[in-house]
Amino acid sequence: MPEVQRMGLAEKEQQLIDDLNMFDEWMDKYQFIIDMGKESEGLPDAEKTDDLLVKGCQSRVWLKAEKVGDVLVFRSDSDAIIPKGIAAMIARLYSGHTPEEILAFRPTFVEKTGLAQHLTPTRANGLSAILKRIQQYALAYKTA
Repeated sequence: MPEVQRMGLAEKEQQLIDDLNMFDEWMDKYQFIIDMGKESEGLPDAEKTDDLLVKGCQSRVWLKAEKVGDVLVFRSDSDAIIPKGIAAMIARLYSGHTPEEILAFRPTFVEKTGLAQHLTPTRANGLSAILKRIQQYALAYKTA
């Protein structure tokens, strides 16, 4: 049986950059992010616990990591639709990668898509907090 080649983090990030950059208008990019939030399964209420809250987000954003085999799988939710979309987008990007891959990866999609300039300061802080939390999970699972 042939080995299935999984997509690397850099390739997944480039796909995300391409997806966001295919829209010329920022309202269309926001709609893409909103749609990602709507498509996200989210988390059941029982998993929306304080220990999963991402500190630094104005909205309530929950991020859960689980190790499945050698890789981490992230699931997220939020009480606001744009942060839910941002969290879902980041969870999708990092899911399916080892802690080592995650820790070695330096994302550039925020700059390459213009997200940094077009998000409100509180949403930009939230995005940074989610990325930081992903790194914390990866470090915790690597050293566990």
